[in-house]
Amino acid sequence: MKNFSIRQNKPRLIKLGLLICVIAILYLLPFTGMGTGNAMRIGINIFLYIAMAEMWNLMAGYAGMISLGQQLFIGVSGYAIAVVCTTYGLPFWVGFLVGGVISAMLAFCLSLLLLKMRGMYFAISTWVFAEMVKIIFTGWKLVNYGGGMSIKLKPYPTASTQYLMCLSLCVFSILLVYFLMNSKTGLGLTAMRNDLDAAAGAGVNIFRTRMICFMISGFVTGVASAMFYLFKITIYPNGGFSSEWTIALVVSVIIGGIGTIAGPVIGAIVYVALFNFLANYAGYSNVILGVIAIAVILLLPKGIVGTLQSKLHFELFSSRRLSKE
Repeated sequence: MKNFSIRQNKPRLIKLGLLICVIAILYLLPFTGMGTGNAMRIGINIFLYIAMAEMWNLMAGYAGMISLGQQLFIGVSGYAIAVVCTTYGLPFWVGFLVGGVISAMLAFCLSLLLLKMRGMYFAISTWVFAEMVKIIFTGWKLVNYGGGMSIKLKPYPTASTQYLMCLSLCVFSILLVYFLMNSKTGLGLTAMRNDLDAAAGAGVNIFRTRMICFMISGFVTGVASAMFYLFKITIYPNGGFSSEWTIALVVSVIIGGIGTIAGPVIGAIVYVALFNFLANYAGYSNVILGVIAIAVILLLPKGIVGTLQSKLHFELFSSRRLSKE
């Protein structure tokens, strides 16, 4: 019986070992000759896009809550770290915390207003609120109106330090989704995605479960965007509250595979690679990304990861509830 248990868990142990090796290599990269400035920049972007894509996928892929207003959290958190560091001279980690907490509180307030809506009504409402907040920030003296703000710190964290912080957030976001989806709350989210009315009939507290999901997504997205603008140094309303943020997250999740934990990882890597390549085609980049997304939907409706999982019957991160054995 013991030998059978070991054989049964062997694939899981192999996957765990491979993941630990990959993560260890990524953490060691800044201390090797391969840790160049360009590698750090690409790595930071990939890690932060993975973290934000995981949160959008948590809402849309698992809870059936399609948000078109994630730029609300991104813009608010970007300005939060700018005000905290530049205006008040506080450490950058305080800016991360403030950005995440404010985003979570915004998600809580929006929950009271929007979570009784479903489908396109919820999606459009999140976009409308993001546009409203963008207008407020454009006319707000504290944040220099529409002129933007710069993030000033002494000393400024090195690229290696920022790389390690972003990698840690990326790993945390993946583990957070994994353990959440293998919990009682995760079962409720999955039931809601499949059939909201049936889930309510089975005893799932729809409002509370959706609110928890929305607040978690807001917090992690807020911390990730604060890290992004610490790296970028400047923020403007048109950039921080741009709908292109949501487009990026949607495209990443669709390409990788919605409703899978590994999907946003692969999708974010592909998106960052495409974004860097399409930088030479400014003005057409969103059109090309849209065409690619449509092609993936038609040819690989489950995304890259979802299709591979169906074909190979191999799941890197299982979203089924953990066994109690």
